[in-house]
This record gives sequence, C-alpha cells and structure tokens, in this order.
Amino acid sequence: MLFSAVLFLSAAKSFGQTGTIQGLITDENGIYVPGANVSLENLEKGDVTNFDGRFTIVSIPVGTYTLKVTYLGYKDMTKEVIVKENETTKVTLELQSGGIELDEIQFTSYRLSGQSKALNTQKNNINITNVVSTDQIGKFPDVNIGDAVKRIPGITMQVDQGEARNIVIRGLSPQLNSVTLNGSRIPSAEGDNRNIQMDLIPSDMIQSIQVNKAVTPDMDADALGGSVNLITRTAPQSFRLSATAGSGVNTITNKRILNGSFLVGDRSKDKKFGWMLSATVNDNDFGSDNVEAEWTDEFGYFDGTDEVEIEVNPYTNVFEQRTYLVQRVRRSFSANFDFQINDNNNIYFKSMYNWRDDRENRFRLEHEILDAEDIEIGDFVITDNTPVRFPVEVKRQSKGGINNDRNKNRRLEDQRMQNYSLGGNHVAGNLKIDWMASLAKASEERLNERYAEFESEYIIKNNVSNSEFPFYSPVDASDFSNLSNFEYGEITEENQYTEEEDFNVFVNFELPADFFGKGDGFIKFGARGRFKTKYRDNNFFEYDLESAYPTLDGIPTKDYSKEDYLAGSRYQAGLFASEEWLGALDLTNGDSVDDEFLRDNYNVEENVFAAYAMTNQKLSDKLSVLAGVRLEHTSLTATGNNILDEDTLNGTTTKESSYTNVLPGVHFKYDATKNTVVRFAWTNTLARPNYADITPTLDVVTGDDEIFVGNPDLEPTTSMNFDLMAETYFKNVGILSGGLFYKSINDFIYTFQSETTTDQYGAGTSGFDVYQPLNGDDASIFGIELAIQRKLDFLPGFLKNFSVYLNYTYLTSDANGIRNEDGDERDDLDLPNTAPNMFNGSLAYGGNKFSVRVSANFSDAYVDEIGGNAFEDRYYDQQFFLDFNATYAINNNLSIYADVNNITDQPLRYYQGVSDRTMQMEYYGRRITFGLKYDLFKK
Repeated sequence: MLFSAVLFLSAAKSFGQTGTIQGLITDENGIYVPGANVSLENLEKGDVTNFDGRFTIVSIPVGTYTLKVTYLGYKDMTKEVIVKENETTKVTLELQSGGIELDEIQFTSYRLSGQSKALNTQKNNINITNVVSTDQIGKFPDVNIGDAVKRIPGITMQVDQGEARNIVIRGLSPQLNSVTLNGSRIPSAEGDNRNIQMDLIPSDMIQSIQVNKAVTPDMDADALGGSVNLITRTAPQSFRLSATAGSGVNTITNKRILNGSFLVGDRSKDKKFGWMLSATVNDNDFGSDNVEAEWTDEFGYFDGTDEVEIEVNPYTNVFEQRTYLVQRVRRSFSANFDFQINDNNNIYFKSMYNWRDDRENRFRLEHEILDAEDIEIGDFVITDNTPVRFPVEVKRQSKGGINNDRNKNRRLEDQRMQNYSLGGNHVAGNLKIDWMASLAKASEERLNERYAEFESEYIIKNNVSNSEFPFYSPVDASDFSNLSNFEYGEITEENQYTEEEDFNVFVNFELPADFFGKGDGFIKFGARGRFKTKYRDNNFFEYDLESAYPTLDGIPTKDYSKEDYLAGSRYQAGLFASEEWLGALDLTNGDSVDDEFLRDNYNVEENVFAAYAMTNQKLSDKLSVLAGVRLEHTSLTATGNNILDEDTLNGTTTKESSYTNVLPGVHFKYDATKNTVVRFAWTNTLARPNYADITPTLDVVTGDDEIFVGNPDLEPTTSMNFDLMAETYFKNVGILSGGLFYKSINDFIYTFQSETTTDQYGAGTSGFDVYQPLNGDDASIFGIELAIQRKLDFLPGFLKNFSVYLNYTYLTSDANGIRNEDGDERDDLDLPNTAPNMFNGSLAYGGNKFSVRVSANFSDAYVDEIGGNAFEDRYYDQQFFLDFNATYAINNNLSIYADVNNITDQPLRYYQGVSDRTMQMEYYGRRITFGLKYDLFKK
C-alpha cells in the first residue's frame, strides 16, 4: 500500500507539467492495426498499438511533436501533434495499404494482410511469442481453433474424432499449458484433467491468437509449456458486415456438412460507442472406423490340477472393432461492446457462448481371452511360442441414447463454454490503469447414455503376423454369425455431469520510469484473484431384462459391416442391436452400480491469489530489459469418495492444502538492426495437478484386483526456463527465425503402478495392482525452433506470387524418478508427451483473384502413458496431415472457397511398447467443403 501511495503521489506531482497522447490506428476499412510502433521524434518516448489498434503515451512535456508510425512492409507515417498541459491529445491515423513497398513493386489490396498484422505484433513484443491473425487463420482450412493453432512453430495437437482438441506446446502435455480468452483463463469441461477443448471454439470467433512461449510477470504463471491467448473481435470503427455459407461431404459416411457464420458491427456517429455481434454454426455428420487391442506376453491355462502361467511372445489378449457414427453441431455466439467515456477512460464488455452437441452411436465387437481357470489343454494352440488359437469371451455392444428431439437415439454429449468479461482502460495523469472482471463456465452433460451388450464364447484364430494390423477370426464362422449364440449380458444407462466455474478479477497499474536515462521505460504492478470450483456428478444403473431379451436374435438388429472399412476390408463388424430399439426401451427401477461412477465424482475448490511487479528499461538504444517477479498463492479444498469392495461407499474424505510460488523472470530484447531482433528470457513457471489426481479418493476394485488411490499431497510441477530467439523480418512481410530453449522441470506428475504385499487396503488386498499419481524427481527438455515465412517475389514471372510457410521444432528430454511396478527407477524414458520432431509447412500461390495453398503438419511419436514396465508403455504415434484449400475473389467483397482436409487419411494411432504393436488405430476419412464468403466495409 505504501509503494502504491508513493507512485500515485509521483503521478499526481508530474501531471501538471505534462500531457498525454492517446491514439487509434486503423486501415482504410476501419479495421484495427495491432503491433504498430508509435514514437515521438526527438523524444525517447513511444508505444506499440495493442490488438485493438490503440496506443497511449504519457508524461510528455508540453510542446509540438512529430508523431511517427512505423509498420513492417509499409511506408512510415508522420503527423504533427500538440501536447497541452494536463490534457490528453487524441489522434486517429489510417494506414493506406497502397503504401506497401515490396522490392520496388507496388502491391495494392483492399485491406492490410493478416500476416502483416501478426508479424508486426510479434516483432514489437519484448517476450518470445508467435502471433496469428484471423486473416491468416482464414488462409488455412481450419474450422476450429485447435486446427488453427497446430500451424504455429513448436505446437502439436492431440486429435479427437478427427479434430484437433488438446494442445501440446514445446512437447509438454496439455495440462501443463494454459489457454486464456482475452487474458482470462478458460475453464475446462474435461472431468479428470485441466485440458481445454480447443475444438469447442470456432476459428471464426477469434481475431488473433498469441502464443506466449516465455511469459512475463504480469501473466498467469501456470503455463509451463506456454500460454495461448485468444483475442476476440472488437467493434469496428465503421460499419462492417461479414458472412459465410458453405457445405461439403465427409467421405467416411458420404454425409453432408453445413456451415455458416455472420458478423455485423458499427460505431456511433461520435465514435464513442461501438458494438459487434457474431455467430457461427457448423453441422458435421461423420464417423470413424476404429480397431483397438491390448498386448501381453503371458499366457495362462488350467492343466487339470493347477493354473499354469507361461511367458510367450507378445500377442493380443483383447481385440476390439468399433464403428462410430457422430453428428457434431457446433454453435457460437458473441456480443461485444465498448464505450469511450472520454479521452482518458473507456470500458468494454465482451462475451462468448460456445455450445456443441455431439450425438454418437458406437457399435463395438469385443474379444477378450478367458481367465486361465477357464482355459483347458486342448482349447488353445501355441506355435513358435505365440498363442495363435484360444477361447475368448465375445461381446456385441450397442451404444446410444433415448429417442427424443435432442438425443435422437444417440448418446448426446452437451458441451458448453461461456465467458463474460467487463473491463476498462484509464489514464490518470501519468498512470495507466487497466482492469477486468470475468465469469467463465464450462460444462459437459451426458444424460441417458445407454449400452446394450450380448455375450458369447468361442475359439478364435489370433493373427499377429502383421502386428500393425492385428486380427481375430472365429475358428467356426457360424459362432460369429449365429445371433442365438449371443446371450443377454447387460443393459445399462448412465448420466454424467462435469462443471467448472471460474471468477477472475485483475488490475494493472503502469507508470513511466527511466532509471538509466536512455528513454522509454515503465514500472508495472498489479494483482489477480482467480476463484474456481469444479465438480463431477455421475451415476450408473443396470437393468435386469434377461427374461425379455434372452438372446440377440430376438430383437431388431442392423448390420454394420463395411466393405470399405478404412482399417481394412477384413474387419467386418456384423450385427448389433439397433439404436432405435435401444432408444425406445422403457428403463425404470434400475440397480445403481456404485463402483462404475463413485470414483469419478468429486468436488474441488481452488483459489489463486497473485501479485507482481516488473519494470521495462532501455539499457541502450538497441538493448532493453524487462525484469520482475510474480507471487502466486494457491489454496485447495478437495472432496472425494472411499469405495470398498466395489459397491460399498465408505464415506467421503475432504482435504485442504495450500502452496506458494515465487516466480522471478528477466527478458532481454536486442534490436540488432531495424528488422533483426534477438531475445533472451529466463522465466519460472508452474503447472498445478489435475483435479482428479488431488482428490482424496480410494477405490478398491476386488473383481479386477486393482486399487486406485488419489494423492492430495501432490506438489505442483515447476520449471525454470531459458529461451534464446533471433528473428529477421523481411520488407515484404515475412520472417526468418531460429532459437534454442531449455526447461529444467521439478516434481512432474505420473501414474505409479505397484503391487501390494500386505492387506494394507483391507482384507484380501494383498497382490492387488495399485495406481496412484506421484511426483517424479526432475526432468529436462532441450529444443530447437526454426521458421521461415516469405513471399518468393525474387522469382521471375508468375512464380513471384508463390509463398512458403515452414517451421520445424526438435526436442530431446530426460526424466528421472519414474519407477516401475517393482519400485525400481527407470532410465529408459523421455518425459511423457514430448514429441521429438514437429514440422509445419505450406506452399501457397496468391494472384489478384485466385489463391491456393497446400499445407502439411507432422508430429513425431511420443510416450503418452507410462505403464508398469517398458512393455506396457503406451505411445501416441506420429501423424502427418495434408490439407488443401483454394479461394477465388469474385470482387473485393465476395469470394468462393473450397477445402480438402486430411488428404493423407491420417488415423489416430497408439502403440504399445514398440511402434509396430498397434493399440488403437482410428480412421476418419477426408472432409471436403466449399462455399461463399462475403465481407462489406462502409466508412
């Protein structure tokens, strides 16, 4: 408080001797220009325009000055301004796109390019960032933000149903990174982790994406890999109307795609009040073809006296074939308003509501080897030490939902994310103040999710001659096709609800301060509070309908076999209970099955209080430094269930905990030349444990000899980070960059698998497998990033209209403190979720009206889940996506487009232990879309 009072007195004292300049820079269509460098000639003062094109320069001695605006790829602009005592001078400037000078060739366009906006912002940031504008996003065939973000250097995405969902930054898993909306943390609808569902947010709703790879003290510190900040659109300076309408087809189902969006905004005649409304909808009817397997190197049987277990070559003891049919409807709405109270004060309101319905039917054919006690000599054949024939339990399972207008006989996953923010920017003398309060909520609801399962037993032939495509087939084909062999197993219904709610409030203060007499500098300090609640409320019911439906042949069925099954024509699914029959069942008076849901239910409250102080100073004409420290205090209250003997709730447990982190940071920026920048950063970041991991839960599953234990004593993962990056910006609006980074990580979290030697968790629990999240010791990551963007205008003729976009990231990591099931430390593992190689590339041609682009995205394989030993480790396989899109401009306002996604038909694939041992391969086919885009500007 004393420090704040001194600063306020200092500001008040100098206010009477100086004035302020506030300004706005737009293009000729009223679209804001971010990242412009604004300076006062002959006075070492200036600012950089923010994402809304605004700048503020305080503490200017009274007088007449020449205001200079520099913008990469454009001629410098100057304007004479008069600064009066105790007054704010307002300036509005308009950059003309006709002023682009590219190697003496004049190019004109109807608005500033997205690449220019992004690179100017990136160039003028003091910290290491990557910036992508909405115009750039539109050049790629990316429907959601996740697919757009994967184009950025050092980023790869984990895929769900063919769309990029979970973000991996610099090889660090999704829960180690943060995603914010206008600087406020986005809550997660995921039940057991902190992952942000990036495929929930349409790319049309976002103005800019900023990836901070080295965070500054005024940013949230829970960004161990990095922080992605999504900037929503702001009201334009003049009327704007934009709309898109399109359609398409999914090749896996040959069903249609529908999409549309609109944006409309304007400003009052006096320019004080601005508004913008936007909405988008995408209706996609698709699916996936999926094969899954589990591998083991042990085989058990009954020799007539005892159970015998032998070591064999790896084989699949569980084999599944799945067919998914999905309708995904994504809707998003946004309403943004701002009001300029006077030259020194403005307030704004921003809102976004995302709502996605996932309707899904799944038909699963599952085979699992029988228990050793049920396999007798003569039931199996082992050839060359590989089991090639043995008895299995076979299950045909239909998944769906009730028959109503919302579910439509499908499981309905209703996901919503909403954010409402109120904030302001103010100038009081030499003091800049900005603040924001936001309420955000994410939820996922799955009601009346139904499963019908029918079971049989028969002997199969196990074909693992090609372990990438494992395959089961019945010895007697009639065992598979005769539905009377499949007896009633179970019919169940479950309901799931997950909700996370965040209330955020922050305030920042900034004062000019020139400690070294070299010109512009400032002191900035502030505070933030983040108050989070998260809970899960699930239930599960089983129904005894065996007398009504004793076998599968007595109910309506459908054949889901496909000759063009994408994993291979030999994978034929057969007949399943129809989704219409399942949806029409009247399910009442079911028996609650507690062990199916009680472990997942919890309630967590997490409050974070943060404060920081930092200063930005020029050490010379070319070298500047930003240094500061951030303090974050976290308090937690977590409640979980204790479940004994599978279905006995033994009460709940509540645990309170807290921890404090002191996080210093230093950023250097060296302007080697006008267009070459070198940055170095030393930062400290953290990642808080997943909610499900810190819940004090105990679940003893006697039927599977397994015990699951929470760990409320988990420490947050912390990292000390070093970054070095050099960037050269081309006059024709491009960039060549290269850098190194190193992360020293402590207390990373992994799931430890062990075996009990006593009855420590209750009578008869000796010999149970125990799963519990633990802190590892330490880990390190070293990486290299290289990138180039540029127009090939040095080539002759039409070739000068080509451009390239390439970036490559290399990672190597090391993890200590991971123990196997015997308690021995392993030395054969990288840090989980660190992909060694990542690559993005595109080759584009852009003429006056026609443009076309081919885009590639590659990420290497990495360990995804650590097992009890190396044989059980699960890996996320490498993936290579190839996309195509083309646009033709009919005029300045109207264009047509066509996109093709996933030309390579890249599957989602996991493998166990070694790369040719498939655990899962899920194919999605290709997506073809086309449509019209309309954009109108009126001044």
